[in-house]
Amino acid sequence: MILTETFERLRRRDELVFMPYQTAGFPTLAQSLDNLQTLAENGADILELGIPFSDPIADGPTIQHSSQVALREGVCLKDVLAALRGRSFGCPLVLMSYLNPLIAYGQERLLTEMRAAGVAGLIVPDLALEEADGWRAAAGAHDISIAFLLAPTSPEDQIRRTAEVSDSFIYAVSLTGTTGARSALHAGLPDFLNRIRAASDKPVVVGFGISAPEHVRALRGLADGVVVASRIIDAIRRGAEWIELVRSLKAATRS
Repeated sequence: MILTETFERLRRRDELVFMPYQTAGFPTLAQSLDNLQTLAENGADILELGIPFSDPIADGPTIQHSSQVALREGVCLKDVLAALRGRSFGCPLVLMSYLNPLIAYGQERLLTEMRAAGVAGLIVPDLALEEADGWRAAAGAHDISIAFLLAPTSPEDQIRRTAEVSDSFIYAVSLTGTTGARSALHAGLPDFLNRIRAASDKPVVVGFGISAPEHVRALRGLADGVVVASRIIDAIRRGAEWIELVRSLKAATRS
């Protein structure tokens, strides 16, 4: 799988995978895809694109706001997949969506259109491991990876089972609570990541609260990649110079 190849290539270079996030449809659908292209041109190794949803249980205020903007514009999963066809960003693309829109769309239709749109992976925060076998098998048949989430509160048996079913990477939620920029990494994060490492040799990507180059540098040697979401979306929303921010975050993956 292309995601696995990306992690292996960056690991050989002693470099963390940088996976910035955008909400599809914020501030418009066209602009969100253009922003993905800009991210790819300025250091992204994997792109994460969130499907707007009305009840995002894991999302903090910034991403909730971006989803609300997209939903007010009428952006839906069908629009996103159609807009992605024919686009090439130069690095792998992963979709993030809650489960209800995926079920409503239809599993086979969804995966067929994801593959046609060049999507390499899927993150579904509310897909329980106990319900995931069918999704994993169907996605695998389309050469699409499903990444599962672990949190600091995850018990050892859940960490072990997640390690067993994960293929390209494990998404480690850095803290309890919702997404959003934080001033510092959670003190218990190294211990949590070591628990995952003890159960799996799969790449581990850390998300939630990663918002500064020093956060990224602190994760070198502990993780294989970082997701930065709210910090970048906040900068775009304020009209700030976000491209330099992106470049600084990517530079921190190397040193």
